[in-house]
Amino acid sequence: MLILDRSEKSALDYAVLNTSIQETFAAIDRFEWQASDELRLMRDNSYYKNGAYISFEEYCQSELTKHGGYRRVKDLFAVKRVVETLPEDLRDKITKPSQTRPLLRLVKTPDKLQQAVAIAAQEKPFPTAADFAKAVQQVAPTTKRTTKKEKSQTQLCNFVTVSSQSHPRYGDSGAIEADAPNVWQQIVTFPDGERLLINNGDLDAASVPFRKEQTYPPEYTEAIAQIKEQYQQELERLSQELRIGLQTEASTRAEEQAKEQIQSLQNLYKQQKEQNIQLQQRLDEMESLRQLEAENQQLKQRIQDLENAVQERPQEQWGNTMTQQASKALNKQVKLALEKTIDLRSLAVVPPKENAQECLRLMGMALKNLASAMNNAQALEAAAIILGSEPTTQAIAYRAEQLQILPQAVSDIRQVLAKSGCTWQDYWAVAQEYEVIKSDYWAELTNQETDLITALQNASSQPDTIGLGSIVAHADPYRTLYIERGEVVEDLGEEVVVAWDCWKERSKKTERYFRDELRFWQLQ
Repeated sequence: MLILDRSEKSALDYAVLNTSIQETFAAIDRFEWQASDELRLMRDNSYYKNGAYISFEEYCQSELTKHGGYRRVKDLFAVKRVVETLPEDLRDKITKPSQTRPLLRLVKTPDKLQQAVAIAAQEKPFPTAADFAKAVQQVAPTTKRTTKKEKSQTQLCNFVTVSSQSHPRYGDSGAIEADAPNVWQQIVTFPDGERLLINNGDLDAASVPFRKEQTYPPEYTEAIAQIKEQYQQELERLSQELRIGLQTEASTRAEEQAKEQIQSLQNLYKQQKEQNIQLQQRLDEMESLRQLEAENQQLKQRIQDLENAVQERPQEQWGNTMTQQASKALNKQVKLALEKTIDLRSLAVVPPKENAQECLRLMGMALKNLASAMNNAQALEAAAIILGSEPTTQAIAYRAEQLQILPQAVSDIRQVLAKSGCTWQDYWAVAQEYEVIKSDYWAELTNQETDLITALQNASSQPDTIGLGSIVAHADPYRTLYIERGEVVEDLGEEVVVAWDCWKERSKKTERYFRDELRFWQLQ
């Protein structure tokens, strides 16, 4: 394709110019077919909806107005439809959309369509629209009966020519044989039988008496203008109200979302804080276990040193008694092992002030230390019997630790049971920490205290409704009060009044709720 510069006046070679012209027309035809394929892809896949267009016709009228609009697109689709119906050897006879108009009525009869194109191709290698129309008339002639009225209308018809270059029928002439549905268009019938509704501006018939637009008296014109202005003002007002309403709704929704996010972050922070506290407790427990392990290793090393001291000499040299050196070594190890051993004679002089269980624990610990120092299995079994455990060093040590926390367990449980309005949840919050020594602290409690615990357990196992004195929390897990503790202080029938523990420092300490908005409080 040759790019011409009009400022240059040099003569061009005929062969070069002719080749460029051929390539230009070939490119036009190729791009026209490509445009048809792209338009069909846009229509079939509804891509126009991504551009906020409701229909394909609206897209064509808005985006392709300067290229002929929807009418030009329909012509391209008609060309594509005719070409796809023809066989391969006849498709190249169609070079532009205007050639297919006479052939459209034969699309539903492919045999006649092929016959008409073949007849036109015999006369010319590249037939025109008139050649195709002539061939169509030979293959499928049309006869039309004309009445007297139609004859009179034909005699009185006006012939016009399409003068707009953007119109697909540019240069074609036709007759106006019927009244148009409006004043700015005309119904034009062309020689090939096609009837089109064409704008007055696309026709060159200045002598044709086109109807003018309807006029109104001045008073009607002013009234119409006033009504239009009122309508426009009302439309603007409604648009403004709609815009303000949408902005308000969007702001409210954004504020609610922000509040929900803040609430979620607060809950997450609280959960993280509780997890950190639990992790620190576990670390402290692990540190205590590590210290106990170190002490255990030291005791094992002492026992090993004692055994080595006993085994340094053959058994026959020991006889029924020990030598002086072995006695000194044994006495030294026993003394070291019994440095922290409880003196049983002190218990006889000053008995323990706590209880008999504490006395037994001290005796068991003393026997355990003595058994470790003397490597005496009978002393170890005696310590196990007294403490109620297996006759092993680890079991006796674990049992001794349990009995050591027994006084504290009994004190905590009695303190909870002494509170007014004590519930099973209050008792269980403390008792679950001492569940491993339940049988021990149960024996220390009085009959009245054990009966009270049994009654609290039976009351908690029965289904109950939230009422006066119930300990509750909020039932919605997304509310802050879901993990807080409150007490029902007033029963209003369908509603109850709850006093929250976390609101004690506020001016407002209570709030009314329906029963289904609450749940029984449980320790988190």
